[in-house]
Amino acid sequence: MSRFLSFGQQDARRIAEADSVAVIGLGRFGTSLALELMESGTDVLGIDEDEAVVQSLNGALTQVVRADATRLEVLEQLAIGEFDRVVVSIGNDITASILTASLLLQLDVPVIWAKAVDERHGAVLEQLGVHKVVYPEKDMGRRVAHLVRGAAADYLEIDKGYAVVKTVAPHILHGITLTEGAVRHTHGVTIAAYRTAGGEWRNAQADTVLADGDVVLVVGPTREVERFAQLR
Repeated sequence: MSRFLSFGQQDARRIAEADSVAVIGLGRFGTSLALELMESGTDVLGIDEDEAVVQSLNGALTQVVRADATRLEVLEQLAIGEFDRVVVSIGNDITASILTASLLLQLDVPVIWAKAVDERHGAVLEQLGVHKVVYPEKDMGRRVAHLVRGAAADYLEIDKGYAVVKTVAPHILHGITLTEGAVRHTHGVTIAAYRTAGGEWRNAQADTVLADGDVVLVVGPTREVERFAQLR
């Protein structure tokens, strides 16, 4: 156990029982993910080989340890097989990422997410059987591209070709109900929610009337929601 910072198997089991997540690899993506999970109330076991990284996150996560996740005996000592969800966010060593994911599958972890640095890396992870492969840099680049070329305040791609956009309510919908505005028929999108200036988000209804300064969440095919966001 000399590879760990005063952390035992019983500690790992205690965290695993708390509906927590183990994050392996605490680079920029892994650290951001782990901290966000903690912010949302989820216990997090963070694992990284870099002692400086581990020390910097000591106290910020439920538990953080220095360990080599490419070794089966290490993962077993950390009781990783008892976690329902594990994220492999190793990005600077593709071999280590693939080996770690393979060991997690061997340990029958129910849900494994893994970060891929490119399509080939992602293809190998998918072939192994990783349940969800994410491409943070690629996805962020795509998101920013949509924001740069459009008038949306925020953009989220739900799936290929389908997105949610946050934008200001266009003038053509001010003072009339959404039914009267025929948004879906005219623009091919659906207004799912809205927020008045200084107000809270509310689900949009057929009789919702929008006003100047209102912000809306628009759902639909990517091209259509981007066109809608251009309306003024």
